[in-house]
Amino acid sequence: MQMIGTPGDAPPLMRISLGDMYTGIHAVAAINAALLGRVTSGRGQHIDMALYDTLFSMHEYAVQCYTFSGGRDVPVQTGHDMPTSTLYGVFRAADGDLVIAAQVDEAWKRFAALVEAHGGPRGFGSDSRFHTLSGRNENRLEILAAVKQWVASRRVVDVLDLLDGIDIPSAKIQRIDEVIADPQIQARGMLQVQQHPVLGEITFPNLPFRFSDCDTTVQQVAPDLGQHNSEIGREIGFSEEEIAAMRNDGVLFSSRTNE
Repeated sequence: MQMIGTPGDAPPLMRISLGDMYTGIHAVAAINAALLGRVTSGRGQHIDMALYDTLFSMHEYAVQCYTFSGGRDVPVQTGHDMPTSTLYGVFRAADGDLVIAAQVDEAWKRFAALVEAHGGPRGFGSDSRFHTLSGRNENRLEILAAVKQWVASRRVVDVLDLLDGIDIPSAKIQRIDEVIADPQIQARGMLQVQQHPVLGEITFPNLPFRFSDCDTTVQQVAPDLGQHNSEIGREIGFSEEEIAAMRNDGVLFSSRTNE
């Protein structure tokens, strides 16, 4: 969080549970690796994981910058762009926001020429100061001022149409209603609808991968808390009396009274 946000302001709160999701993804990879190891060695593994460890592993670039520089390179807040990768950032148009990625030299030249040809500063495309990454970084504030003004006077869709025509990576920053209605999301079948016994019809994201030889669509409604406790207890050898005793003692919980 310390690396994001506007310089001088408190870091914004991340509203996505990155630690939980990232740890879960690593847990799946670790489990698969352990299962593969068991095939070759015949031995199982105990897997030890921590949320903090996985979050730390996400910062490999920051860690290397800091250690390689002898502690001199400490990441700081940069606002809405990357000062070491000009031009790459978020820009506000007349009716919304978008990301523009023109940090590669050839992409920048196409982008700058387009901006100049469509009302931008005269000479913007031919200015050799901006033709290398180091030059753009050195003149970042001048570039940002020109691009912000150019984008601000146009609608998002108009900017995207222009940039798409010259193969500049760019995308609108969408609200969740726009994401759900996105033709790509629809075409990829990323919305799953189920009938839940308590909640009724529910809609949620589908699994983000497809197998060539089987259907990976979620087929079952997620179980209630403790729904299968008794079933699992029987599978591992507990008697009905033992299961009932554990349930009465609060060892086994079930939200279903008829379990």
